[in-house]
Amino acid sequence: MPNEATATKDAPVDPRGPRFSAWITSAILAVVLLTGSWRLLAAQTLLFAMCAFISLKLNPWGHVYRFAVQPRLAPTTEREEAAPLRFAQGVGFVFALTGTIGYATGVTALGVVATSAALVAALLNAAVGLCLGCEMFLLLRRYAPALARPQ
Repeated sequence: MPNEATATKDAPVDPRGPRFSAWITSAILAVVLLTGSWRLLAAQTLLFAMCAFISLKLNPWGHVYRFAVQPRLAPTTEREEAAPLRFAQGVGFVFALTGTIGYATGVTALGVVATSAALVAALLNAAVGLCLGCEMFLLLRRYAPALARPQ
């Protein structure tokens, strides 16, 4: 397990990037709900895991945003810290993993419920900028600081 000195520290990000990624994630999750494809959900689960546990820089939708979308937008100085975003990706990972297990083992109701919860969270982030995982991170940091900050 990497310690704080060796762990990847992501730089603050343009908040429009995670919202762009949330739109694509919403589309993927909607397709999963329509098709019941545990393989597609497993791919999304892997993406959540890479962003949560390694680096946000591994998100392919972030690359699409930075190279294809961001240059067409007016510049902004607004930035968001990466830690809450990574925590949110971890929450997405838990729901997507639960959904993948549900679909893959034939417990379709579990897959539908977990995927639907992830879709609601992704749509809230995409449409109105409300990142539920980020809000959870901030609440944890405020009320349980020992859990949210490495020692």
